[in-house]
Amino acid sequence: FQKHGQSGLEVSELFPRTATCIDDICVIRSMVTDDPNHPGGCLLMNTGERVFSRPSIGAWVTYGLGTENQNLPGFVAIGPGPIIEGARQYGASFLPAAYQGTFVSNLAQPLRNLSSLQVPRERQRRELDALARLNALHREPREDDDRLSARIESFELAFRMQTEAPEAFDFSGETSATGQMYGLDQPTTELFGRQCLLARRLVERGVRFVQLYHTTGGFQPWDQHSGLKAGHENNALATDQPIAGLLQDLKARGLLDETLVIWGGEFGRTPTAEGKDGRDHHPFGFSMWLAGGGVRGGMAYGATDEFGWDAIENRVHVHDLHATILHLLGLDHERLTYHHAGRDFRLTDVHGIVVKDILT
Repeated sequence: FQKHGQSGLEVSELFPRTATCIDDICVIRSMVTDDPNHPGGCLLMNTGERVFSRPSIGAWVTYGLGTENQNLPGFVAIGPGPIIEGARQYGASFLPAAYQGTFVSNLAQPLRNLSSLQVPRERQRRELDALARLNALHREPREDDDRLSARIESFELAFRMQTEAPEAFDFSGETSATGQMYGLDQPTTELFGRQCLLARRLVERGVRFVQLYHTTGGFQPWDQHSGLKAGHENNALATDQPIAGLLQDLKARGLLDETLVIWGGEFGRTPTAEGKDGRDHHPFGFSMWLAGGGVRGGMAYGATDEFGWDAIENRVHVHDLHATILHLLGLDHERLTYHHAGRDFRLTDVHGIVVKDILT
């Protein structure tokens, strides 16, 4: 670790490109969570609940704020590999189904079956109108089931997306300098670089929430129970340039101030060895970072003990992180509720404190 930027924050040698952006980054060094296992940990980080079905944070944000672009999904999740718990990480659960994330797994063909080259738009419009009338009749005795309404809206959204989505997912208009910024010219960084560049293109077109999963190299590639050095080196090499490219590009375009960037996993790794060269799961004290969107850059918040085992200073639970994220997006986590099964639910359940010390 070496100190970087005017702030002098320490950054690992594995992330030299990200280190150049450290003055825009707030590192939380005192994260804690409740579940040391991947399924529960991923669900808690993404939905605020580690066992039962709950809406994802992206669904809550889209429910609370809506979307700025009616021709694109309000919430897009992007991951080219397998994801633990699958759609539960970006799903809507009991929120109206229209708020769930649209998942993109193939960067070469992000949205399948979008084009209908054989059918003119006028004919498509008439077909959709007829289908909507039939669906409305089918829905009348099923008013409590929102899934059919979401299906009807998905057809309408797909119809509108034919005009705007192809351009949003088309990188051909980007300059070679932009491609190099994201690492598209290097095989090790190209895939995650394309994810990050797509995120920027979606954000600037009004998509409210974009979630990226780094799944290059297989299932849970950062889960180094063995081969820690080689594994982390490979993963950092694949992501460092794209991360820095995204932050630099957002800042250059004047988007970083209004875009909150969050980086982290469902828990950390132990400061003690597992086997010869690995680390185990560790929920008691780990780091995440945030940038832009009203966060103070160039600062570290909280600390663990001298062994890196327990968060002992300014502990930040996942519920606190969620409360803070919603606050930065203009939402009160205690008031953003949805009535279901006889009570009002929220992302933070009955917990969560906004971490005001990291706000600008």
